[in-house]
Amino acid sequence: MLVRLGLMEQRHRAVLEVLGGAQVTDVARRYGVTRQTVHSWLKRYAGSGIAGLVDRSSRPERCPHQMRPEVIAQVLALRRARPSWGPRTIRHQLQRAGVEPLPGRSSIYRCLVRHGLIDPTKRRRRRGDYRRWERGRAMELWQMDIMGGVQLTDGSEFKIVTGLDDHSRYCVSALLVPRATARPVCEALAAALRRHGVPDQILTDNGKVFTNRFGPSRGEVLFDRICRENGIRHLLTAPRSPTTTGKVERFHKTVRSEFLRGRVFASLEEARAELNAWVTFYNTERPHQGIGMLSPRDRFSGTPSEDAWPLLPEEAPEWEPAEQSRDHGPRATRKVSVNGRMRLAGADYSVGRFLGGKMVEIEFGPDGLVNIFDHDVLVATLARKHRQEAEESALRRRQHGTGVQAQLGHPAVLRQVDSRGDLSFAGTAYRVGTAFAGTQVEVRLVKDAVQIWAAGKLIRTHLARHDKEKEHGAFGVRKGRPRKLKAS
Repeated sequence: MLVRLGLMEQRHRAVLEVLGGAQVTDVARRYGVTRQTVHSWLKRYAGSGIAGLVDRSSRPERCPHQMRPEVIAQVLALRRARPSWGPRTIRHQLQRAGVEPLPGRSSIYRCLVRHGLIDPTKRRRRRGDYRRWERGRAMELWQMDIMGGVQLTDGSEFKIVTGLDDHSRYCVSALLVPRATARPVCEALAAALRRHGVPDQILTDNGKVFTNRFGPSRGEVLFDRICRENGIRHLLTAPRSPTTTGKVERFHKTVRSEFLRGRVFASLEEARAELNAWVTFYNTERPHQGIGMLSPRDRFSGTPSEDAWPLLPEEAPEWEPAEQSRDHGPRATRKVSVNGRMRLAGADYSVGRFLGGKMVEIEFGPDGLVNIFDHDVLVATLARKHRQEAEESALRRRQHGTGVQAQLGHPAVLRQVDSRGDLSFAGTAYRVGTAFAGTQVEVRLVKDAVQIWAAGKLIRTHLARHDKEKEHGAFGVRKGRPRKLKAS
């Protein structure tokens, strides 16, 4: 009759056989184990009797590399306080806190998985998959953009004009504005220039507040003008290519996950104060993985500039710079050809392709110099090529060849605003606004500005973008061209 023995009974019989004089090798062969296992049974039987033959856990009595409970508590506290921090950032914070021994990154990851703070099924990219491109020094390139998502308790939403230094990831601009129109965006840029200095280049997307690249006309927007006034090269991304400004886009993700997630602010002032405090923490304390766990301030070295283009006063038009206090003498006006050349007093001058198609003013300076001005800004100084007696003739051409409005005696012309909110003057479209669609407005020329009036009030002011030679025809049709009647 067969009897089924348990594991403890089999081990006990094997031990008794060895103690009765059997060979350890023969006993191990009959019971299907190794000699070392039989010797361990004998040792445990001698120390604890039959109770020593019970199954034991394979877990070691101690593990010198296991994280201490207080370290685990710190890891979990850091993760709960900053849900966006990963194992590497948490390890860096433990190192700064002086934790010894310092746990490895994989140990922290497994700890977070065990406590349900990381989903192990979520795909993780390998570190070798990332390719980082950055400029070699600070202040070489800024990336600027606009992000939304700042909610107030009254239901309104505000936007942030952001700017990031490409090399150091230093936040140079984080201005909270109700609407991201041209003026607030340019105010943010001017404030950043005065606070940190003038960079070599600025990279933006093709938004209308940044460029007129895809606009109805080829005029210069205010953002482009500030860049030109300060000698900054304005770079644009290709259409539908947000990865080109990847650093500032990644900064937006950080703002949303670490500052905006689940937050609603009581007022605009409160939101601005808390945003400024968070940006200070980001620039000075928060370690950045993209720059070797340094803070952005450790790699940034800006130089504040008092000569940066100033902010415009509230009563000035959006395009108009601060008034120039410098007095100047009589000037001649010429149009620069597309190849950057112009004809003056019987001589050819090269002023640069960047002025191609623009109207510039020429001032005859002392010592045989010719100064070229673009909207009262000195852009070039050339040696005189023409005969000096021809200067008087050039100035007379300025007086008789321009100022068409004064000759015709028409202070204003009427224009119809189309359904898109635009009007046409001298062959160029000027924006009025959809609120005035279908109405008649007055168009006036004041120096190089096109003013649009409605009901006796100034509603828009634009930098003149039209061809000066077409002004005569524009003022010749004061009330606009009559509408064509449809044949009945």
